[in-house]
Amino acid sequence: MEWRKCYLDVILVPLGLFFSMVYHAWLWHKVKNQPQSTTIGIDVTVRRFWVFAMMTDNDKKNIMAVQTLRNAITGSTQMATISILLCSGLAAVISNTYSIEKPLNDTIFGAHGEFMVTLKYVTILLFFLFSFLFHSLSIIFVNQANFLINTPQDPMNVATPDYVTEVLEKGSMLNTVGNRLFYKALSLLPWIFGPVLVFLCSITLVPLFYNLDFVPPTRKGKVNEIGN
Repeated sequence: MEWRKCYLDVILVPLGLFFSMVYHAWLWHKVKNQPQSTTIGIDVTVRRFWVFAMMTDNDKKNIMAVQTLRNAITGSTQMATISILLCSGLAAVISNTYSIEKPLNDTIFGAHGEFMVTLKYVTILLFFLFSFLFHSLSIIFVNQANFLINTPQDPMNVATPDYVTEVLEKGSMLNTVGNRLFYKALSLLPWIFGPVLVFLCSITLVPLFYNLDFVPPTRKGKVNEIGN
């Protein structure tokens, strides 16, 4: 009887997570092997040129470099704040699971017992917590790059443009992972009302991410010409 209540949760929710994992594994493969076909790979190249330009003429561009990195820190800070606020709200809801279980007894699809309701909120809570963690780490690396990019260029200075670029790339990648975890957590929120909505949201996110992550063929040719 319990299986009949939760079989949709057991099948659809992991299936939606599987689609997201397969897409991002494929995206990672493309970024590593064909970076110019993805917006992430192009951003990596552009940031590298930007760091070299800022550090080569640092006396004139130091303020612009600091303001640009400060904007990146502000964005990560806002996402981290939203994630931890949602975590606090979910923690309050989890602590009062019994009161929220009764209104969900009329759920059309999926299980809505005490254990399953708790599992739903804990899963969503973990995604938001990891999103907060990655955004916090991103702030650390971007803040470090903010200091390093303004160091004077000296033969004895170990903060070379390549090193600063590497630090900045770590911060940018952590920010990207934090954003993806945040969006995935948002797609899991409809699980409160049933697993079908979670599956539909997960399927919808894949083409949405594809349009954001990959360069259209018309632009790809122009990017390759510039790269050559």
